[in-house]
Amino acid sequence: MSGASGTPYAASVLRALLAAGESVDLVVSRASRLTLLDETGISFRDAHWREDLGEWLARGADGKPASFDVDLDAVRYWSAGDLAAGPSSGSYATKGMLVVPASTACVAGVALGLSKDLLQRAASVTLKERRPLVVAVRETPLNGQTLRHLVTLDDAGASVVPASPGFYAGATHIQDLVDFVAGRVLDAAGVEHGLYRRWRGALGGGSAD
Repeated sequence: MSGASGTPYAASVLRALLAAGESVDLVVSRASRLTLLDETGISFRDAHWREDLGEWLARGADGKPASFDVDLDAVRYWSAGDLAAGPSSGSYATKGMLVVPASTACVAGVALGLSKDLLQRAASVTLKERRPLVVAVRETPLNGQTLRHLVTLDDAGASVVPASPGFYAGATHIQDLVDFVAGRVLDAAGVEHGLYRRWRGALGGGSAD
């Protein structure tokens, strides 16, 4: 997680990964903690990450408690300042990496190979190891510099998935729109889920988006 607005997207992705039986290495950037506090009122703490994560994932996109069944045993948390953490090395085996949400600062750091924290370092490692990297950029409008950085990531093999909800899936609540974006992120990573209704074509054949 980087510092862009859009923490509900990250929550939806995390819940779906765990529901799919995936293990998760979680990195929450320093800026993301501030965003999480602003958007949820939750102060994410290294020493109490399990408690804070559980409270966050048990809420819907509207901030109200929801019936999400979350098992945190498959989550391993790494401090963003720990550059000696497992994900900082290519020899640490992963299936890939999802940056949700991705700020323009994070996009720039990864595109330029800065590796200023564990989030950027892990993304750089993912690219060099030719593993899937999905970047869910959440910013508007996008200036030319950010667009060039996104093209650089695309050229390096990353999948750029803008946090742009689709409305054809019959959304009736804000959580539906959040889940659509989360589902598209998981699609790009090849993770099965049931977060949104897929388009089958006007007559039931074909697909779109």
